[in-house]
Amino acid sequence: MTYQDAVRYIEEIPKFTEKHSLAYIRDFLERLGSPGLDKKVIHVAGTNGKGSVCAYMRAVLLEMGRRTGFFTSPHLIALNERIVIGREQIDNEKFLAVFEQVKATVDGMAADGVSHPSYFEFLFGMAMVAFERADVEYIILETGMGGRLDATNAVERPAVTVITSISLDHTAYLGDTVEQIAAEKAGIIKEGVPVIFDGTDPRAAAVIGERAQALHAPCRKLGKNAFEIREITRKHIAFSRASAYDKDELWTIRGCGTYQMMNVSLALAALETVLPEEYIDYERWKEAVASVVWKGRMEEVRPGIFLDGAHNPGAVEAFADTLEALGEREPVILFSAVSDKEYEKMASILCDRVKASLYIVTEISDGRRVPAGELKEVFTRYTDRPVLVCPEPAAALGTAVSRREGRSLYCIGSLYLIGELRRLITEGTACISEEAARTSEGPSAHRGGTDLC
Repeated sequence: MTYQDAVRYIEEIPKFTEKHSLAYIRDFLERLGSPGLDKKVIHVAGTNGKGSVCAYMRAVLLEMGRRTGFFTSPHLIALNERIVIGREQIDNEKFLAVFEQVKATVDGMAADGVSHPSYFEFLFGMAMVAFERADVEYIILETGMGGRLDATNAVERPAVTVITSISLDHTAYLGDTVEQIAAEKAGIIKEGVPVIFDGTDPRAAAVIGERAQALHAPCRKLGKNAFEIREITRKHIAFSRASAYDKDELWTIRGCGTYQMMNVSLALAALETVLPEEYIDYERWKEAVASVVWKGRMEEVRPGIFLDGAHNPGAVEAFADTLEALGEREPVILFSAVSDKEYEKMASILCDRVKASLYIVTEISDGRRVPAGELKEVFTRYTDRPVLVCPEPAAALGTAVSRREGRSLYCIGSLYLIGELRRLITEGTACISEEAARTSEGPSAHRGGTDLC
């Protein structure tokens, strides 16, 4: 079997199985030899910011010489991105070796009449096996969609739990109120295990705090006063973080996403809770935090061209907050969405708060894509600014670059879109220079009154 065979097998899993109970996952892990369960696990749930929080924690742990594994989702381009050991995602050879071990266990389960793990469950099993093989000391686990019933919640005794910002997303599965969603995310809290959480939404904070109290879990709530912007540019943010530990230290992060200040603060608070005192060295921590680039999160991939994985209303609000902090005026917005997201709400926020010079709507290759024509109809309900339909992402990117006329370009709305655009740029198949984009967009792009490229 080859790496490509393994990937094809995993991608086929959703067609013949469904999500299982935590008891099933615990049995699955036991059959695998209980990999990673004796490690120090940092468990992270929330609606937005999970991956960033994990990335900042990983950077600090590695700076302090701690062997670290990181399980994240979704991936942008390759499945390997979900399993990271140290600073590198697992390579194809190791990916295949771990796959074969998990596949053999799953075949044994089938022989016993036990159903096949889901896509996410299979990958979680692979990650835990990979971390066991690498003999890591710390494992950072990012939940998938929820928390209480998430496969990662089968880990019964993490070292610390972290809950990031809560907003409406996956409402068909997690509930249609902030309180209901917060209750699902708070399901990762364990008896007596410290929890660090974003307390800026009082509705979510009340639910999380009540759950922590019921489980005698020491909790640390971070509110809006936990940090303050000192300087913001399109390249970096400098902010102060007031806490009982570092008083009024100045921290610097790459990029311009203002939401990252809370994510850094959560990450540092969690590490202050879990790391021995000898590893709390803020000067080294600052260097680690300043080095982090989290792909697809306000990432400047070319001068003035940004990718941001804002894919629900809460994330789009945070995106708009960032543009307001920057004083951004009339940027170009490239947008796409999947049908199970609240894309009309996202469009209304963009039109109300961003005031782009031009909105370009496109489609992703996933079966849940929203047709670009439908997205145009949605946008035109909320704005009188031009809305251009460009179904192919590569052409949409080229057109956006050619039409931005010195303005910033922000590509948002779907992580699938961000992954596709990153792939195009990385492989060099996207024309994103001004001159190349003009020649690639076709004769209709500049015709007066046209709305289709």
